[in-house]
Amino acid sequence: MPDNHYVHPRLAALYDLSCPWSRDRDFYLSLARSERMRILEIGCGTGLLSRAYARHGHLVTGVDPAAAMLDVAKAKPFGADVDWVHAFAQTYRSDRRFDLIVMTGHAFQVLLSDVDTAMAFETLRTHLAPGGMAVFESRNPDFDWVEVWDEDVVIRRPGETVRQSCRLLSLRGERLTFELRYRFADAELVSRSVLRFPSRAHVEAGLTASGLRVDAVLGDWHGGPFDPKTSREMIFMVRASD
Repeated sequence: MPDNHYVHPRLAALYDLSCPWSRDRDFYLSLARSERMRILEIGCGTGLLSRAYARHGHLVTGVDPAAAMLDVAKAKPFGADVDWVHAFAQTYRSDRRFDLIVMTGHAFQVLLSDVDTAMAFETLRTHLAPGGMAVFESRNPDFDWVEVWDEDVVIRRPGETVRQSCRLLSLRGERLTFELRYRFADAELVSRSVLRFPSRAHVEAGLTASGLRVDAVLGDWHGGPFDPKTSREMIFMVRASD
């Protein structure tokens, strides 16, 4: 099941304020060509990117396992122009084929086993149109995330101030556990999450086994090449194998 900060309606309503438009979304938006494309976003959340694609005239499907996030997405501007689907990356199936499939916001890292990853890769391969491309990112496991993970944020909206704290609880092998704590005037809500940090080689081996080929691995949102020592991100750009 998705974590509490996705499924609790009160926290889902804060998501666009705690995770506003950012340079990674600029990158993903730039992948859409000027002509109308069929685009699938897996792990779309509140649909900030999906709705931006729709605003530019693309045919968009947004998939997420958290109903509370989709409820927020549907009520936002251009929400009516996106086909929202309540489903997991591992099991989503449709007769549609897409020119561009994206999995953003490090959603790939919630896939905690090789079985889950393989199922998600099968979803990508199955739904790619001929010549289509799938793009997703995962944090570089060789970067020192312990030093930069903890963060305190103040979220303000009319009539309400919420204090959000993020704390790393453990890092064992590939798995990082962290806690998000939200302090409202009348309550405190807590969400605990686990993420997987697979190596580049492990991800690429899984893609190959799933019938996908890697066109490029980028290391930042400006399109720079991946450097295993300095890059925070591993941005995989893949297509179906010939």
